[in-house]
Amino acid sequence: MNEWPDGWSGDGRDRYGRGSGGARPESARAMPHVQRPRSGDGAYGGGYGGGPHRAEPPLPPNLSPHRPGVPGQRDQGYDDYLDDGYSQGEVYGGGRGGGRPPHGQSYGRPAPRWGRRIRIGTLTLLVVVLAASVGTYFWADSKLRREVDLSKVEDRPEAGEGTNYLVVGSDSREGMTDQDKKDLHTGSAAGKRTDSMMILHVGANGSTMVSLPRDSWVTIPAFKGSETGRQYPASQNKLNAAYSRDGAPLLVRTVEYNTGLKIDHYAEIGFAGFAKIVDAVGGVEMNIPQDIKDDKSGADLKKGTQTLDGKQALAFVRTRYALAGSDLDRTKNQQKFLSALANQTATPSTVLNPFKLYPTMGAGLDTLIVDKDMSLWNLARMFWAMKDISGGEGKQLNMPTSGAAPMGSLRWDMPKVKQLMSELKNDQKVTIGNE
Repeated sequence: MNEWPDGWSGDGRDRYGRGSGGARPESARAMPHVQRPRSGDGAYGGGYGGGPHRAEPPLPPNLSPHRPGVPGQRDQGYDDYLDDGYSQGEVYGGGRGGGRPPHGQSYGRPAPRWGRRIRIGTLTLLVVVLAASVGTYFWADSKLRREVDLSKVEDRPEAGEGTNYLVVGSDSREGMTDQDKKDLHTGSAAGKRTDSMMILHVGANGSTMVSLPRDSWVTIPAFKGSETGRQYPASQNKLNAAYSRDGAPLLVRTVEYNTGLKIDHYAEIGFAGFAKIVDAVGGVEMNIPQDIKDDKSGADLKKGTQTLDGKQALAFVRTRYALAGSDLDRTKNQQKFLSALANQTATPSTVLNPFKLYPTMGAGLDTLIVDKDMSLWNLARMFWAMKDISGGEGKQLNMPTSGAAPMGSLRWDMPKVKQLMSELKNDQKVTIGNE
């Protein structure tokens, strides 16, 4: 019995694309393109596609979706699948032509969006660097010892152009053990005295470092004791006596009184802090001009280029009895060393290496005493100026002197001193040379 309606047979090889008994595999058979009618015309109107069907073979009764017992189907006809590739003659079943995606598109997992990933990675890195920088700034700022109040300094001169720092190395033994004092040959003297003093001028015409010999014969102006409240008259004495009498404020006032130059910032470091900074940066390379042997400072250095550790560096900058020019030669060595130290501290190998940067900053900031208005920016500018001097972009010299004075001191050459201080105050190019 033929179950196919209206004379259709189950053979259908040339019409349907694949019969139930087709000998050819599905992947090798192609669906012919069929033009479907859009209205109710055709042999089998009222099909399940939401409108009249086109002239195409019906399904056998046992496969019909309308046979009894089959649940109702969603109202969707063949017209909804015009772009599935079947009506374009593509191979049925995913043959060579059937799996090819449209131009410009791809099936499966989408390609990674590298541009977006790079932007996100860059932004994340910037946020991390910014957070680390801000954290480092506040950490370093909190460690600065702002102990010197320059507002207490009396009778100050008018400010000039540029910025003037008074950089002081003291013989403070604060924080040193008995073994430290023995190793560094510092002795055990009580109190604090200045071991070196320098004016560092930073301006538009470059940086200038002027060493002030501690044995300079100067006038210590009248002052009121910061602790006793007692009034002291003016007197003649060595420059380092001002620091011994009333500390940093009186030293600043004495320098200003004898030079006419206003000091904007003050920075002081003791023996222990100096040695720690040198060790933290891994030592400082110096060219020693001559063999140096000094029992008082502990220096035992050979002529030539070498890297000095903290102990050797401290001995080098303190040595004066083994030098022909005594205190004047010592101040020159101190200038050279500080410039070399600043130059090495500001190198990328230190600044970009947190394992060297943080110990260096910690060693320096823990022992560095500054004025209350000193910011990290001011401090960094001071070190960069020293670095410039080391690189030949600035000038370094001793305060001009003209011979001996009482108590084995040095007398300043006042005409040259006045010219030098005038050039610094007006931020002019320094014409005074080193002696």
